[in-house]
Amino acid sequence: MSLTQQQIHLIQSSFAKVKPSAMQAAEIFYDTLFEYDPSLESIFHGDMKSQGEKLMRTLDTAVSSLSNLDALLPVLEALAVRHVQYQVQPKDYTTVGNALLATLSKGLGDEFTPVVRQAWVDGFRLIAKVMKSAAYPDAA
Repeated sequence: MSLTQQQIHLIQSSFAKVKPSAMQAAEIFYDTLFEYDPSLESIFHGDMKSQGEKLMRTLDTAVSSLSNLDALLPVLEALAVRHVQYQVQPKDYTTVGNALLATLSKGLGDEFTPVVRQAWVDGFRLIAKVMKSAAYPDAA
């Protein structure tokens, strides 16, 4: 699976609109994530504001690197291995993806068109596939 240049543009331009309210977006994301699966809250320890900052930095790196997947792959693979240490399970990627889509929908409103949404779905699926393959090679 790969992304088209149009999909990359849609993801990057829509994320640029979210960045000015990054901390609010992170709060919405985690509220939504824990609403979808309250058991995931036990994975997070410490300051959620700091966690939100990490999330937004990671998203920014991933989104800005979509045009250079060769450089992004090792970053995603290392992140995936760290997530195993935090007890993230393969099924959690779906919940995270759904929470991300809900967050983007709230943050972008009418600008989260079906085409933009599909670009994000395809982008997240690509990222999740890479991460799951690195974290759970026996399951791939």
